[in-house]
Amino acid sequence: MTTIKIAGVPEHFNLPWHLAIDNNEFEAQNIDLKWTDVPEGTGKMCQMLRSGETDIAVILTEGIVKDIIAGNPSKIVQVYVASPLIWGIHVAANSIYKTVSDLENTKVAISRLGSGSQLMAYVNANNQGWKTNDLQFEIINTIDGAVEALTAGAADYFMWERFMTKPLVDSGVFRRVGDCPTPWPCFVIAVRDEILEKQPEIIKSILEVINKKTEGFKNISNIDKTLATKYHQKTADIQEWLSLTEWSQDALPKNLLNNIQNQLFQLKIIDKKGTFDEIVKAI
Repeated sequence: MTTIKIAGVPEHFNLPWHLAIDNNEFEAQNIDLKWTDVPEGTGKMCQMLRSGETDIAVILTEGIVKDIIAGNPSKIVQVYVASPLIWGIHVAANSIYKTVSDLENTKVAISRLGSGSQLMAYVNANNQGWKTNDLQFEIINTIDGAVEALTAGAADYFMWERFMTKPLVDSGVFRRVGDCPTPWPCFVIAVRDEILEKQPEIIKSILEVINKKTEGFKNISNIDKTLATKYHQKTADIQEWLSLTEWSQDALPKNLLNNIQNQLFQLKIIDKKGTFDEIVKAI
């Protein structure tokens, strides 16, 4: 039995992994896949890949592309979710800010430097025509930290996946003033170079198992109710989310990587572009 460590956010996108693990589908391939939930998100997972704390990360595309260019010894082996991530733009329920345009020159809560919440703040600022150099950040680590920061006024707005944050909107903690979809597929699967070199067949087997799971995921009986219960969502919200979400079983194509890098470069999120072979390794 080969032990492989994998990390991802504790969100509905990753339920296929948990179902496959619980159903012993990796074990049947002689793989002991050990999952770690990372509520801090992409910045933390980049750090875990660098340190060897995880072998695989199911991670936001923009965050891992940026970190590989900055020296993270990992490669993207596949797109995991092909559809955009819809980032909700949230303020405290009693905030004086009513629209996205009101938030210019205010402070944004981010989980950590290099996180998706920081990178998407740049995307949103660019969409709004704001000066991205003027963005101010408050590091809050997790969504609970965001609740504290926005409630106390330490930060003014917070960008996080719209559906996972909706219970906080429904309960009157946050108010959503807008959305900002990613202009690229939202999640990819990244693997440390060392693992790719030593155990490529193991990684190939892992991808085969998860791809089979995601292909049939929407057809699982009562999957909407399962997701709603597990992630504390309303069934109607999960049904809307399922209709908007498309998993992928394909490698990241060169033209799409070029498009992502061009946008990140334009936003000054990266100061140089990497080659396809530096960032991607198809299995």
